[in-house]
Amino acid sequence: MARLLQPRIVYYLYRVAGELAPRIPPRVGYPLFSLMGGLVHCLNRRARANVRSNLRHVLGPDAPQDRVNQLSRATFSHVAFNYYYLFRLPTLTAAQVDSMVHVHGWENVEAALSLGKGVVMTSAHFGNIEVVLYAMLMRGVSMTIPAERVEPPELFEYLTQLRTSTGLKLIPIDGPMTDLFRTLRRGGVAGIAADRNITGDGTVVDFFGAPTLLPDGHVRLAMHTGTPLILGFSQRLHQDSYEARFWPHFRIPEEGSDQERLAAGLAYIVNGLEEAIGTCPEQWTITARIWDKPVETV
Repeated sequence: MARLLQPRIVYYLYRVAGELAPRIPPRVGYPLFSLMGGLVHCLNRRARANVRSNLRHVLGPDAPQDRVNQLSRATFSHVAFNYYYLFRLPTLTAAQVDSMVHVHGWENVEAALSLGKGVVMTSAHFGNIEVVLYAMLMRGVSMTIPAERVEPPELFEYLTQLRTSTGLKLIPIDGPMTDLFRTLRRGGVAGIAADRNITGDGTVVDFFGAPTLLPDGHVRLAMHTGTPLILGFSQRLHQDSYEARFWPHFRIPEEGSDQERLAAGLAYIVNGLEEAIGTCPEQWTITARIWDKPVETV
């Protein structure tokens, strides 16, 4: 939708939504935002095509097109649901957020943090990534993540204010990354998404059976600092009910060439991404095209 409107208009629409959403109860808010997601699905042909392309790779060439279309529509609802949650976040108490989230595998985070080197936490735009972040923040873990700039700058500032309202620290992805190193040295968590290459740097990997360029900064950061990697994902169970799940941590081998060590870390990441996204593809809320080449359907 943002591509269809002037950035300044988009900014004002976000501000209006941010004012109204906290006043709308979930029983009304979720159906309303689902309708908004459906509107964007209809109007934004490019984003719709991107989501369908991604789903085709996840589901495989044998999946019926009707199934792909159905999940594509659902994906836009989940994108809208995430904004509804984000707009309400500053008004929610820690107890309210905690009651929404069922956390599994927290002992894996504690085991990784106990090594004393901090943690590089990796996730995907799956379910509601904010849930994973705040599950950690509410348990006393400091966290810094790079964020993609959006236009206009006022919108980026507003979204940053929303996301940092509970203690998360955001840094622009096109700026210096020194704060990530500082966070790790303090025993905190550096969070980096693993499913979208924004900067153009990365490594070509086999992802759902086809090659694509995925980010590798999380693995390189872990290699450089000797920090354990950990995967965390969320899944929406029903409206304001979420599950956050953390994988056992992974230590990149000290032996081997840099390329071999990088490949080992990426294999851990990609396996986790495929497992999580494959369980509920419509909750993979990424509207950019991940693969350049289409899947040949049969």
